[in-house]
Amino acid sequence: MSLEKASYLDCFRGNIGKRLLTAVSFRVCSDLLDNFIFYHGTQYFQNAGFEDPFIISVITNCVNVFLTFPGLYLVEKLGRRNLLLLGASGMAVCQFIVAITAAIAFVCIYIYFFASTWGPVAWVVTGEIFPLKARAKCLSMTTATNWLLNFAIAYATPYMVCDGPGYANLQSKIFFIWGGCCFICIIFTWFLIYETKGLSLEQVDELYQTVNKAWESKKLRPQISFHEVSDIKNDGRAMSLAEIGAEVQRKKSVGHEENL
Repeated sequence: MSLEKASYLDCFRGNIGKRLLTAVSFRVCSDLLDNFIFYHGTQYFQNAGFEDPFIISVITNCVNVFLTFPGLYLVEKLGRRNLLLLGASGMAVCQFIVAITAAIAFVCIYIYFFASTWGPVAWVVTGEIFPLKARAKCLSMTTATNWLLNFAIAYATPYMVCDGPGYANLQSKIFFIWGGCCFICIIFTWFLIYETKGLSLEQVDELYQTVNKAWESKKLRPQISFHEVSDIKNDGRAMSLAEIGAEVQRKKSVGHEENL
């Protein structure tokens, strides 16, 4: 069996365009949540008057590395949506506390929430939501967006945290901005992130084709499995998801009649 190939223009159309918008927006949200503290943490801690800002940055980066591992486990236990909503809510609370009190402990707790939720899950979701025919092209554009925003944040953030003429010197108040971004992430997750826990790539494609609202995605009962797709013989002709589904149902009906 073979699948039709998508052009770059096809990636912006219809159902695939919706998935591309989701993935690109996801990368934007994820970058807004973490890049500041990892790129400019040392400068922020120094300007905010903390002692040993470099040591604090080392600690926060270690928290990020080691607490990524729980996220790899929880993503299949709690599901993508639940983990993202929990992470964004926890980060919002921590960031507003840091904005008010400048407490280092809550910076570490905020990084814990990011490292075990949005950090790993962003790559999981963007890697599994695209159909096979467009996956390479869509992922290339998603990754390009990620690095373009990385550049923008790395360039703009110093103007917000440094002191001197022409700089805002927001110090801990900058966390009000990132905390506000967390609320945007909660809304984004609720309306655009589909629950793909336990689904194969073929079933994820079926999910996006049959379920219109992200918050109803948990109700899907997949009709297509990988082994059923791989068993279809079509002489190398490209097939759409609808054609694949119809062929799977036909084979099931024939098998049922033969067993009678």
